Amino acid sequence: MTHANDNLAPAASDPNLWLENIDGARQLDWVKTQNAKTVAAYAQSAEFKQLDARLLEVLDSTDRIPMVAKIGDLYYNFWRDQDHPKGLWRRTTLAEYRKDKPAWETVIDLDALAKAENENWVWHGAQCLKPDYQRCLVMLSRGGADADVVREFDLSAKQFVKGGFELPEAKSNVGWKDKDHLYVATDFGPGSMTTSSYPRIVKEWRRGTPLASAVTVYEVKANDMSVSAFRDNTPGFERDFVTRQIAFYDSESFFRGKDGKLTRIDVPTDAQTDVHREWLLIEPRSDWTVGGKTYKSGSLLATRFDDYMAGKRELNVLFAPTATTALDGYSWTRHQLILNVMDNVVNKLEVLTPGPGEWKRQSLGGAPALSQIAAVGVDDDTSDDYFLTVSGFLQPTTLYYGTLGQGEAQAIKHSPSFFDASKYVVSQHFATSKDGTRVPYFEIAPKDLQTNGVNPTLQYGYGGFEIALQPAYSGSIGRAWLDKGGVYVIANIRGGGEYGPRWHQAAMKANRLRAYEDFAAVSEDLFARKITSPAHLGAMGGSNGGLLMGNMLTLYPQLYGAIVSQVALLDMQRYTHLSAGASWIAEYGDPDKPQEWAWIKTFSPYTNAKAGQNYPPVLFTTSTRDDRVGPVHARKMYAKLEGLGYDASFYENIEGGHGAAADNKQAAFMSALGYTYLWDHVK
Repeated sequence: MTHANDNLAPAASDPNLWLENIDGARQLDWVKTQNAKTVAAYAQSAEFKQLDARLLEVLDSTDRIPMVAKIGDLYYNFWRDQDHPKGLWRRTTLAEYRKDKPAWETVIDLDALAKAENENWVWHGAQCLKPDYQRCLVMLSRGGADADVVREFDLSAKQFVKGGFELPEAKSNVGWKDKDHLYVATDFGPGSMTTSSYPRIVKEWRRGTPLASAVTVYEVKANDMSVSAFRDNTPGFERDFVTRQIAFYDSESFFRGKDGKLTRIDVPTDAQTDVHREWLLIEPRSDWTVGGKTYKSGSLLATRFDDYMAGKRELNVLFAPTATTALDGYSWTRHQLILNVMDNVVNKLEVLTPGPGEWKRQSLGGAPALSQIAAVGVDDDTSDDYFLTVSGFLQPTTLYYGTLGQGEAQAIKHSPSFFDASKYVVSQHFATSKDGTRVPYFEIAPKDLQTNGVNPTLQYGYGGFEIALQPAYSGSIGRAWLDKGGVYVIANIRGGGEYGPRWHQAAMKANRLRAYEDFAAVSEDLFARKITSPAHLGAMGGSNGGLLMGNMLTLYPQLYGAIVSQVALLDMQRYTHLSAGASWIAEYGDPDKPQEWAWIKTFSPYTNAKAGQNYPPVLFTTSTRDDRVGPVHARKMYAKLEGLGYDASFYENIEGGHGAAADNKQAAFMSALGYTYLWDHVK
């Protein structure tokens, strides 16, 4: 069960503190009362119900691309639709997958399992033991929470293993060592979890023995974030590793020898590492001087793992950022490495071939204008095959299959169109923020747009945790907003990853207000270009983007006609004591330290909301089962605003976790509610 955290920080004169008891009967009755008000006001009209149905049609479409992952010789997909709301884990062959209508073999029917066990199971994935791929660890969540149960599954028999490995509900980190041993970091009882609500002890657990007898491998500090261990079972390169996650952006990784001895991989704690076969890849998040050379923050470096552990510091620069480029990710095939690079938030791909000196480079292509392209290796143990996807705001996804060095990839799947894209045009613009920084944003608008300042416009943003918002097709946005004549805008504000670590770090902690200044600058640029005006501009964001919305409400109320804040952080004085909040101190700071609270309070919407302001109407949505951010923030913020007499609305889905929806039906409803709320206020 979710619950209010222990050891709560004092919150003098907070009349809404009682709402922090997440599962209390009185509190849930209050939730249901507020939900009913919101449903009555916004979810009863024929127009709402039609939109809800049209969004569900998008989510349940059987023509969507069933994205797959190769496990052994077969290709696996998790699929939800109208007939399977909880979903099917299923598999097929590559030859069959290439067909328009593949024949699928069901491995787990989650709806049938949930019914048989009388549990609201939500799929959290499966981890299968290579190279045989006969046994998997299946993760199942009750209602969508981050916490899940873990059960051993036999892929050949297509059934759970009786008497096999099994873990009760917890926020666990678990991985195979071999068929008879697991690395397990979980809730072992009092004192075994960090203040961030994640495991602090990782153990090695042998088949057939009780969990209590598992042998401790490593233990981190209570105020660290988490711990995990895993074995890389790549044939010929079997190695064991332990990771101490100190904070969100700081960690230490250790190589674990056969004798159990841990040897630290000697890189800065803010660098990310990845070991693949003979190679060690390093991504420093700050400038790093080593071996007499300095490597830029946001670079990707390569060296031979064994040489590096032996003390050599010969590093190849695989990627170095420029003023407009950032590394968006990479993926191995058997012999090569695919780099996904962003240039002004638009992707291009490079293929690198390892060599004794500089790695050989060649282009794998770029995205069409203002679109997104991505490529991933299909099986880095056996082939240089890859999947490639291309999509854009107006371009449904196309999936290609190719082999590096063997000509062009071939299109094998096409997503359906859910709206008439020919009516719209995509453009990229740059606003100037308060401190002079150029902030990019994408705009999707009707081709016949009149620059009269009264177009209903929805501006979306996130601006945190080095996450970039890139061009992507959304049938829901097309149907819910564009088809009504609205303009849709994505703001690539600081705090995100659009230009790598520097763009993120520019809005961390004491500099957080820059993210909000950037978002406001985009809004003001829309006004200056006569796209819209405050009465016709709505804003929406979720999670960290929900915190963004809370601050646009309290700091820039004059810019918006309505705001929707989803699964948000809002009470920044107490966020470290609520759900997994302590894990984000590296992003926001620690409010329990007076010197840090001095600047955190400048972006704490719950703290700053006060009477006598011209706040626009605002809707808060959340989920009871969200054990990451938690529903407490939205509950309290709504209660405070309502108590001050503002036009505020609230809806808490009882299920759904941090995604606020446990299935497609709930997801469609939550989306329809947010879009309807905004449209009603800014049209």
